[in-house]
Amino acid sequence: MEIQSFRIDISQAAVNDLRERLTHTNLPDQLPGAEWSRGVPVSYMRALTDYWRTDYDWRAQEARLNQFPQFITEIDGQNIHFLHVRSQEPTAQPLLILHGYPSSFVEFMKIIDPLVNPRAYGGDGADAFHVVIPSLPGYGFSIPLREAGWDLSRTSHAMAELMQRLGYSRYLALGSDIGAGVIGMLGSIDGEHLVAAHISTDPTALALLGAPIADPELDSTLTQEQRARLNDLRELQAEGKGYLQIQSTKPQTLAYALADSPTGQLAWIVEKFEAWTNIGAALPDDAVDRDQLLTNVSLYWFTRTGATAANFIYEASHSSSPWAAGSSTPTGFAAFNVKNVEDAMRQMVDPARMIEHWSNFDEGGHFPAMEAPETLIGDARTFFRQFR
Repeated sequence: MEIQSFRIDISQAAVNDLRERLTHTNLPDQLPGAEWSRGVPVSYMRALTDYWRTDYDWRAQEARLNQFPQFITEIDGQNIHFLHVRSQEPTAQPLLILHGYPSSFVEFMKIIDPLVNPRAYGGDGADAFHVVIPSLPGYGFSIPLREAGWDLSRTSHAMAELMQRLGYSRYLALGSDIGAGVIGMLGSIDGEHLVAAHISTDPTALALLGAPIADPELDSTLTQEQRARLNDLRELQAEGKGYLQIQSTKPQTLAYALADSPTGQLAWIVEKFEAWTNIGAALPDDAVDRDQLLTNVSLYWFTRTGATAANFIYEASHSSSPWAAGSSTPTGFAAFNVKNVEDAMRQMVDPARMIEHWSNFDEGGHFPAMEAPETLIGDARTFFRQFR
Protein backbone atom coordinates (compact mmCIF):
# COMPACT_ATOMS: atom_id res chain seq x y z
CA MET A 1 0.00 0.00 0.00
CA GLU A 2 3.01 2.31 0.33
CA ILE A 3 3.39 5.14 -2.17
CA GLN A 4 6.95 6.38 -2.66
CA SER A 5 8.15 9.56 -4.32
CA PHE A 6 10.02 9.01 -7.57
CA ARG A 7 12.44 11.10 -9.59
CA ILE A 8 13.89 10.26 -13.00
CA ASP A 9 17.68 9.98 -12.78
CA ILE A 10 19.22 8.23 -15.76
CA SER A 11 22.92 7.65 -15.13
CA GLN A 12 25.48 9.59 -17.15
CA ALA A 13 27.00 6.26 -18.15
CA ALA A 14 23.71 5.30 -19.80
CA VAL A 15 23.50 8.64 -21.62
CA ASN A 16 27.08 8.26 -22.82
CA ASP A 17 26.41 4.70 -23.94
CA LEU A 18 23.45 5.86 -26.02
CA ARG A 19 25.57 8.45 -27.80
CA GLU A 20 28.34 5.94 -28.37
CA ARG A 21 25.96 3.42 -29.89
CA LEU A 22 24.44 6.10 -32.13
CA THR A 23 27.95 7.08 -33.26
CA HIS A 24 28.49 3.52 -34.49
CA THR A 25 25.08 3.04 -36.07
CA ASN A 26 25.25 0.60 -38.97
CA LEU A 27 22.56 1.76 -41.39
CA PRO A 28 21.22 -0.71 -43.98
CA ASP A 29 21.09 -0.31 -47.72
CA GLN A 30 17.86 0.73 -49.38
CA LEU A 31 16.32 0.12 -52.77
CA PRO A 32 16.06 3.30 -54.85
CA GLY A 33 12.70 5.02 -54.79
CA ALA A 34 11.25 3.04 -51.89
CA GLU A 35 10.78 6.02 -49.53
CA TRP A 36 8.25 5.04 -46.78
CA SER A 37 6.53 2.25 -48.71
CA ARG A 38 8.87 -0.43 -47.27
CA GLY A 39 9.54 1.15 -43.90
CA VAL A 40 11.56 4.08 -42.59
CA PRO A 41 13.86 5.53 -45.29
CA VAL A 42 17.60 5.52 -44.63
CA SER A 43 17.92 9.23 -45.34
CA TYR A 44 15.37 10.06 -42.65
CA MET A 45 16.93 7.71 -40.12
CA ARG A 46 20.39 9.13 -40.76
CA ALA A 47 19.19 12.68 -40.09
CA LEU A 48 17.16 11.72 -37.02
CA THR A 49 19.87 9.59 -35.42
CA ASP A 50 22.41 12.37 -36.03
CA TYR A 51 20.12 14.85 -34.29
CA TRP A 52 19.50 12.42 -31.41
CA ARG A 53 23.26 11.99 -30.96
CA THR A 54 24.44 15.60 -31.32
CA ASP A 55 21.61 18.07 -30.66
CA TYR A 56 19.00 16.34 -28.51
CA ASP A 57 19.41 17.13 -24.80
CA TRP A 58 18.16 14.30 -22.58
CA ARG A 59 19.09 16.16 -19.39
CA ALA A 60 16.88 19.11 -20.34
CA GLN A 61 13.97 16.79 -21.08
CA GLU A 62 14.59 14.81 -17.89
CA ALA A 63 14.46 18.06 -15.87
CA ARG A 64 11.22 19.01 -17.59
CA LEU A 65 9.65 15.66 -16.73
CA ASN A 66 10.83 15.92 -13.14
CA GLN A 67 8.85 19.13 -12.73
CA PHE A 68 5.80 16.89 -12.43
CA PRO A 69 5.41 15.04 -9.09
CA GLN A 70 6.00 11.32 -9.67
CA PHE A 71 5.49 8.26 -7.51
CA ILE A 72 5.78 4.48 -7.46
CA THR A 73 3.59 1.98 -5.66
CA GLU A 74 3.24 -1.79 -5.84
CA ILE A 75 -0.09 -3.23 -6.99
CA ASP A 76 -0.70 -6.94 -7.46
CA GLY A 77 3.04 -7.57 -7.17
CA GLN A 78 3.94 -5.04 -9.86
CA ASN A 79 5.62 -1.63 -9.57
CA ILE A 80 3.31 1.05 -10.95
CA HIS A 81 4.86 4.42 -11.75
CA PHE A 82 2.59 7.44 -12.07
CA LEU A 83 2.47 11.21 -12.24
CA HIS A 84 0.10 12.83 -9.74
CA VAL A 85 -0.31 16.55 -10.31
CA ARG A 86 -2.86 18.19 -8.02
CA SER A 87 -4.65 21.41 -8.86
CA GLN A 88 -5.02 24.35 -6.47
CA GLU A 89 -8.61 24.84 -7.60
CA PRO A 90 -11.07 23.79 -4.87
CA THR A 91 -13.50 22.18 -7.33
CA ALA A 92 -10.90 20.22 -9.32
CA GLN A 93 -11.91 16.69 -10.28
CA PRO A 94 -9.60 13.63 -10.46
CA LEU A 95 -8.73 12.68 -14.04
CA LEU A 96 -7.00 9.39 -14.88
CA ILE A 97 -5.10 9.62 -18.19
CA LEU A 98 -3.85 6.46 -19.90
CA HIS A 99 -1.42 6.08 -22.80
CA GLY A 100 -1.17 3.42 -25.46
CA TYR A 101 1.49 1.95 -27.76
CA PRO A 102 4.15 2.97 -28.76
CA SER A 103 3.67 5.77 -26.29
CA SER A 104 4.21 6.62 -22.62
CA PHE A 105 3.36 9.30 -20.09
CA VAL A 106 5.63 11.57 -22.19
CA GLU A 107 2.75 11.86 -24.67
CA PHE A 108 0.84 14.09 -22.26
CA MET A 109 3.55 16.63 -21.37
CA LYS A 110 1.78 19.45 -23.21
CA ILE A 111 -1.67 18.98 -21.67
CA ILE A 112 -0.84 18.50 -17.97
CA ASP A 113 -0.45 22.14 -16.96
CA PRO A 114 -3.51 23.41 -18.87
CA LEU A 115 -5.65 20.67 -17.30
CA VAL A 116 -4.37 21.34 -13.78
CA ASN A 117 -4.24 25.13 -13.94
CA PRO A 118 -6.63 26.36 -16.66
CA ARG A 119 -6.61 29.95 -15.38
CA ALA A 120 -2.94 30.29 -16.36
CA TYR A 121 -3.94 29.53 -19.95
CA GLY A 122 -6.94 31.85 -20.12
CA GLY A 123 -9.42 29.18 -19.06
CA ASP A 124 -11.98 28.74 -16.31
CA GLY A 125 -10.83 27.44 -12.93
CA ALA A 126 -14.02 25.37 -12.81
CA ASP A 127 -12.50 23.15 -15.53
CA ALA A 128 -9.49 22.13 -13.40
CA PHE A 129 -8.43 18.53 -12.77
CA HIS A 130 -6.16 16.61 -10.45
CA VAL A 131 -4.22 14.64 -13.06
CA VAL A 132 -3.07 11.04 -12.56
CA ILE A 133 -1.00 9.55 -15.41
CA PRO A 134 0.29 5.99 -14.82
CA SER A 135 2.81 4.08 -16.86
CA LEU A 136 1.13 0.84 -17.91
CA PRO A 137 2.82 -2.31 -16.54
CA GLY A 138 6.00 -2.90 -18.54
CA TYR A 139 6.08 0.66 -19.86
CA GLY A 140 8.11 3.62 -18.66
CA PHE A 141 9.13 3.14 -15.04
CA SER A 142 6.47 0.52 -14.22
CA ILE A 143 9.29 -2.01 -14.22
CA PRO A 144 10.61 -4.62 -13.89
CA LEU A 145 7.76 -6.66 -15.32
CA ARG A 146 7.77 -9.45 -12.77
CA GLU A 147 5.50 -12.04 -14.37
CA ALA A 148 3.31 -12.86 -17.34
CA GLY A 149 -0.41 -12.18 -17.37
CA TRP A 150 -0.59 -8.40 -17.45
CA ASP A 151 -3.42 -8.12 -19.96
CA LEU A 152 -6.05 -5.40 -20.26
CA SER A 153 -8.26 -6.85 -17.53
CA ARG A 154 -5.51 -7.16 -14.93
CA THR A 155 -4.23 -3.72 -15.83
CA SER A 156 -7.71 -2.24 -15.44
CA HIS A 157 -8.01 -3.69 -11.94
CA ALA A 158 -4.62 -2.20 -11.08
CA MET A 159 -5.72 1.24 -12.30
CA ALA A 160 -8.90 1.01 -10.21
CA GLU A 161 -6.80 0.11 -7.18
CA LEU A 162 -4.45 3.02 -7.86
CA MET A 163 -7.29 5.55 -7.88
CA GLN A 164 -8.71 4.06 -4.68
CA ARG A 165 -5.27 4.14 -3.07
CA LEU A 166 -5.01 7.84 -3.92
CA GLY A 167 -8.33 8.44 -2.16
CA TYR A 168 -10.42 9.15 -5.25
CA SER A 169 -13.82 7.53 -4.85
CA ARG A 170 -15.13 9.44 -7.88
CA TYR A 171 -13.00 10.06 -10.96
CA LEU A 172 -13.00 10.70 -14.71
CA ALA A 173 -10.78 9.08 -17.36
CA LEU A 174 -9.22 10.05 -20.68
CA GLY A 175 -7.18 8.00 -23.13
CA SER A 176 -6.70 6.38 -26.51
CA ASP A 177 -5.28 3.19 -28.05
CA ILE A 178 -4.56 0.64 -25.28
CA GLY A 179 -5.51 3.32 -22.77
CA ALA A 180 -8.99 3.44 -24.30
CA GLY A 181 -9.28 -0.33 -23.91
CA VAL A 182 -8.28 -0.15 -20.25
CA ILE A 183 -10.76 2.67 -19.67
CA GLY A 184 -13.52 0.63 -21.30
CA MET A 185 -12.83 -2.22 -18.88
CA LEU A 186 -12.71 0.21 -15.97
CA GLY A 187 -16.25 1.17 -16.86
CA SER A 188 -17.33 -2.44 -16.46
CA ILE A 189 -15.34 -3.31 -13.31
CA ASP A 190 -15.27 0.04 -11.52
CA GLY A 191 -18.33 1.80 -12.86
CA GLU A 192 -19.44 2.90 -9.41
CA HIS A 193 -16.32 5.09 -9.18
CA LEU A 194 -15.56 5.94 -12.82
CA VAL A 195 -18.10 8.67 -13.55
CA ALA A 196 -17.35 9.37 -17.23
CA ALA A 197 -14.75 8.64 -19.89
CA HIS A 198 -13.40 10.56 -22.87
CA ILE A 199 -11.95 8.41 -25.65
CA SER A 200 -9.82 9.63 -28.55
CA THR A 201 -9.75 7.63 -31.72
CA ASP A 202 -8.61 7.96 -35.32
CA PRO A 203 -9.04 6.05 -38.59
CA THR A 204 -5.76 4.14 -38.32
CA ALA A 205 -6.69 2.74 -34.91
CA LEU A 206 -9.97 1.38 -36.21
CA ALA A 207 -8.36 0.00 -39.35
CA LEU A 208 -5.71 -1.88 -37.35
CA LEU A 209 -8.36 -3.26 -35.00
CA GLY A 210 -10.05 -4.81 -38.02
CA ALA A 211 -13.09 -2.56 -38.33
CA PRO A 212 -14.86 -3.33 -41.64
CA ILE A 213 -14.06 -0.80 -44.36
CA ALA A 214 -16.36 -1.04 -47.35
CA ASP A 215 -14.89 -0.95 -50.84
CA PRO A 216 -15.18 2.74 -51.78
CA GLU A 217 -15.42 1.88 -55.47
CA LEU A 218 -18.85 0.41 -54.81
CA ASP A 219 -20.27 3.70 -53.55
CA SER A 220 -20.95 6.16 -56.36
CA THR A 221 -21.83 8.96 -53.93
CA LEU A 222 -18.26 9.30 -52.65
CA THR A 223 -15.96 12.04 -53.89
CA GLN A 224 -12.56 11.23 -55.38
CA GLU A 225 -10.90 12.45 -52.16
CA GLN A 226 -13.11 10.21 -50.03
CA ARG A 227 -12.35 7.18 -52.17
CA ALA A 228 -8.61 7.85 -51.96
CA ARG A 229 -8.70 8.16 -48.17
CA LEU A 230 -10.74 4.97 -47.71
CA ASN A 231 -8.42 3.09 -50.08
CA ASP A 232 -5.46 4.27 -47.99
CA LEU A 233 -7.13 2.87 -44.87
CA ARG A 234 -7.83 -0.44 -46.60
CA GLU A 235 -4.17 -0.64 -47.60
CA LEU A 236 -3.11 0.12 -44.01
CA GLN A 237 -5.43 -2.59 -42.78
CA ALA A 238 -3.83 -5.08 -45.16
CA GLU A 239 -0.17 -4.09 -44.80
CA GLY A 240 0.13 -2.14 -41.54
CA LYS A 241 -0.19 -5.00 -39.08
CA GLY A 242 3.29 -6.48 -39.35
CA TYR A 243 4.38 -5.00 -36.02
CA LEU A 244 1.21 -6.29 -34.36
CA GLN A 245 1.68 -9.82 -35.70
CA ILE A 246 5.27 -9.97 -34.45
CA GLN A 247 4.51 -8.53 -31.01
CA SER A 248 1.45 -10.75 -30.68
CA THR A 249 3.38 -13.94 -31.43
CA LYS A 250 7.17 -13.72 -30.87
CA PRO A 251 7.92 -10.60 -28.81
CA GLN A 252 11.06 -12.10 -27.27
CA THR A 253 12.75 -12.47 -30.65
CA LEU A 254 12.07 -8.82 -31.42
CA ALA A 255 13.29 -7.86 -27.94
CA TYR A 256 16.95 -8.46 -28.80
CA ALA A 257 16.95 -5.81 -31.52
CA LEU A 258 15.04 -3.31 -29.39
CA ALA A 259 17.27 -3.78 -26.35
CA ASP A 260 20.57 -3.77 -28.24
CA SER A 261 20.13 -1.06 -30.88
CA PRO A 262 18.80 2.43 -30.16
CA THR A 263 18.47 2.96 -33.90
CA GLY A 264 16.39 -0.21 -34.10
CA GLN A 265 14.17 1.01 -31.26
CA LEU A 266 13.86 4.42 -32.91
CA ALA A 267 12.89 2.96 -36.28
CA TRP A 268 10.37 0.60 -34.70
CA ILE A 269 8.56 3.52 -33.03
CA VAL A 270 9.00 6.28 -35.59
CA GLU A 271 7.49 4.15 -38.36
CA LYS A 272 4.24 4.14 -36.35
CA PHE A 273 4.37 7.90 -35.91
CA GLU A 274 4.70 8.30 -39.68
CA ALA A 275 1.79 5.95 -40.39
CA TRP A 276 -0.55 7.04 -37.61
CA THR A 277 -0.18 10.80 -37.34
CA ASN A 278 -2.10 13.32 -39.43
CA ILE A 279 -2.00 12.71 -43.16
CA GLY A 280 -1.13 16.37 -43.71
CA ALA A 281 2.28 15.86 -42.09
CA ALA A 282 4.97 14.67 -44.49
CA LEU A 283 7.26 13.41 -41.71
CA PRO A 284 6.68 12.23 -38.13
CA ASP A 285 8.37 15.31 -36.66
CA ASP A 286 6.16 17.53 -38.81
CA ALA A 287 3.21 16.12 -36.85
CA VAL A 288 4.77 16.10 -33.37
CA ASP A 289 7.59 17.97 -31.68
CA ARG A 290 10.89 16.27 -32.53
CA ASP A 291 12.31 16.51 -29.02
CA GLN A 292 9.11 15.14 -27.49
CA LEU A 293 9.19 12.23 -29.94
CA LEU A 294 12.82 11.50 -29.06
CA THR A 295 12.06 11.80 -25.33
CA ASN A 296 9.44 9.09 -25.74
CA VAL A 297 11.92 6.90 -27.65
CA SER A 298 14.70 7.65 -25.15
CA LEU A 299 12.44 6.54 -22.32
CA TYR A 300 11.88 3.21 -24.08
CA TRP A 301 15.63 2.88 -24.58
CA PHE A 302 16.80 3.80 -21.07
CA THR A 303 14.16 1.63 -19.37
CA ARG A 304 14.55 -1.28 -21.83
CA THR A 305 10.79 -1.39 -22.18
CA GLY A 306 10.63 -1.96 -25.92
CA ALA A 307 10.57 -5.66 -25.08
CA THR A 308 8.07 -5.51 -22.22
CA ALA A 309 5.76 -3.21 -24.18
CA ALA A 310 5.80 -5.83 -26.93
CA ASN A 311 4.89 -8.43 -24.33
CA PHE A 312 1.87 -6.34 -23.34
CA ILE A 313 0.56 -6.75 -26.91
CA TYR A 314 1.21 -10.49 -26.66
CA GLU A 315 -0.76 -10.73 -23.42
CA ALA A 316 -3.69 -8.82 -24.86
CA SER A 317 -3.74 -11.06 -27.93
CA HIS A 318 -3.67 -14.27 -25.90
CA SER A 319 -6.09 -13.20 -23.20
CA SER A 320 -9.67 -14.32 -22.87
CA SER A 321 -10.54 -10.70 -22.10
CA PRO A 322 -11.67 -8.65 -25.10
CA TRP A 323 -9.87 -5.57 -26.41
CA ALA A 324 -12.96 -3.56 -25.50
CA ALA A 325 -15.51 -4.35 -22.80
CA GLY A 326 -19.12 -3.28 -22.57
CA SER A 327 -19.58 -0.38 -20.21
CA SER A 328 -22.51 1.73 -19.05
CA THR A 329 -20.18 4.59 -18.10
CA PRO A 330 -21.07 7.73 -20.10
CA THR A 331 -18.41 8.04 -22.81
CA GLY A 332 -17.55 10.84 -25.17
CA PHE A 333 -15.60 10.31 -28.39
CA ALA A 334 -13.23 12.66 -30.17
CA ALA A 335 -12.30 11.44 -33.66
CA PHE A 336 -9.12 13.00 -35.08
CA ASN A 337 -7.69 13.06 -38.60
CA VAL A 338 -11.10 12.29 -40.12
CA LYS A 339 -10.99 14.46 -43.25
CA ASN A 340 -12.94 12.65 -46.00
CA VAL A 341 -13.85 9.74 -43.70
CA GLU A 342 -16.13 11.38 -41.11
CA ASP A 343 -19.18 9.25 -41.92
CA ALA A 344 -17.15 6.06 -42.25
CA MET A 345 -15.53 6.63 -38.85
CA ARG A 346 -18.86 7.14 -37.10
CA GLN A 347 -20.31 4.11 -38.88
CA MET A 348 -17.47 1.91 -37.61
CA VAL A 349 -17.84 2.98 -33.98
CA ASP A 350 -21.42 4.09 -33.55
CA PRO A 351 -23.65 2.94 -36.42
CA ALA A 352 -26.83 3.44 -34.36
CA ARG A 353 -25.75 6.97 -33.37
CA MET A 354 -26.10 6.16 -29.67
CA ILE A 355 -23.08 8.21 -28.53
CA GLU A 356 -24.31 11.64 -27.49
CA HIS A 357 -20.92 13.36 -27.46
CA TRP A 358 -19.13 12.72 -30.75
CA SER A 359 -16.66 15.26 -32.17
CA ASN A 360 -14.91 15.16 -35.54
CA PHE A 361 -11.60 16.96 -36.09
CA ASP A 362 -9.56 17.14 -39.27
CA GLU A 363 -6.40 17.97 -37.31
CA GLY A 364 -4.52 15.61 -34.99
CA GLY A 365 -4.18 11.87 -35.33
CA HIS A 366 -3.37 8.85 -33.21
CA PHE A 367 -1.49 10.96 -30.64
CA PRO A 368 -3.79 13.96 -30.14
CA ALA A 369 -2.13 15.10 -26.90
CA MET A 370 1.06 15.60 -28.95
CA GLU A 371 -0.48 16.65 -32.27
CA ALA A 372 -3.47 18.79 -31.29
CA PRO A 373 -3.29 19.35 -27.51
CA GLU A 374 -5.55 22.40 -27.38
CA THR A 375 -8.24 20.66 -29.41
CA LEU A 376 -8.13 17.59 -27.19
CA ILE A 377 -8.28 19.68 -24.01
CA GLY A 378 -11.19 21.73 -25.30
CA ASP A 379 -13.26 18.71 -26.28
CA ALA A 380 -12.55 16.88 -23.01
CA ARG A 381 -13.51 19.94 -20.97
CA THR A 382 -16.76 20.34 -22.87
CA PHE A 383 -17.70 16.71 -22.31
CA PHE A 384 -16.71 16.51 -18.65
CA ARG A 385 -18.51 19.71 -17.55
CA GLN A 386 -21.82 17.87 -17.28
CA PHE A 387 -20.34 15.45 -14.72
CA ARG A 388 -18.99 17.97 -12.24
